Amino acid sequence: MSREKVLSYLRSGETVSGEELSRALGLSRTAVWKAVESLRREGYVVEARPGLGYHLAQIPDALTEREIRAFLGPVRTVGRELACFDEIDSTNNYAKKLGYEGGRSGTVVVANCQTAGRGRVDRVFQSPRDKGIYLSVMLRPRLPTARLLPATALAGVAVCDAVERVCGVRPGLKWPNDPVLGGRKLCGILTEASLEGESGAVPVLVVGIGLNVSQTPEDFTPDVARTATSLLQELGRPVSRPQLAAALIEAMDKACSALLDQRMESYLDAFRRDCVNLGREIQLINQGNAEIVTALDIDEQFHLLVRDAAGQERTIWSGEVSIRGIGGYTDGGRI
Repeated sequence: MSREKVLSYLRSGETVSGEELSRALGLSRTAVWKAVESLRREGYVVEARPGLGYHLAQIPDALTEREIRAFLGPVRTVGRELACFDEIDSTNNYAKKLGYEGGRSGTVVVANCQTAGRGRVDRVFQSPRDKGIYLSVMLRPRLPTARLLPATALAGVAVCDAVERVCGVRPGLKWPNDPVLGGRKLCGILTEASLEGESGAVPVLVVGIGLNVSQTPEDFTPDVARTATSLLQELGRPVSRPQLAAALIEAMDKACSALLDQRMESYLDAFRRDCVNLGREIQLINQGNAEIVTALDIDEQFHLLVRDAAGQERTIWSGEVSIRGIGGYTDGGRI
């Protein structure tokens, strides 16, 4: 399409005359002008500089396949197919539907807004329009459930890798599955799996990620605003959502390959390094009851090892409890 050809040429950042565009792309001057006008209607700021030509001054912060792929490098599995939506009920719901209907393993579902985003234990995940990255990866692992338990932890490391690559700052990880920055929650991760009754294998695995990018405190309900944050709040500057989405897809491609190949040593090392709870007292919260323990280590299945007040050590599974710091969501301090 003429529009795609013109956009690709203008992405170089150079100012290009209509004559040069026409000659280089094999288009008429009228076709070039129509393509530029079409791009402007889509939110691209294309300046017409007298005597010089066209200049792409601003790209829309849009989670479209076109913009994400402009930043996306080669991938092995995750991201070879993208399904991008302006609005959807839940990217996880759509990814599961794709899985049941024969969709390609590694398909990524991305939305600009969710109307029914979900977190752990059926909590609501607030997904305001134009503010975050709401993304799910669908896999067909055909592996036993036990071998897939680390999926959420690996996704947490992938989020940290992507944020560090694009923003230059690395979040911490609050066990079991929350990337945090400034002592508050930056991202939610929800992993869901189907199960074959006879074999016990998992035919469809979906990893959903909701990453807060441009939210202000007013974008959250008051209770969520106390524990949640965004990259804009912590960095004080905007972050390109399509660029960050592409980095996240590449990081998830590596993480999912490591999970399926059972090569997780580097991810375990990273999780231990990034975990903000280790070596600190934390609250274990189970059905409203809180117990203060000391977080000691993360085992090879990414479970949490703790020591209680009586000096007894035990292993905590992620589905058993929630945890909080003594002084706040993590520990009351800044990460």
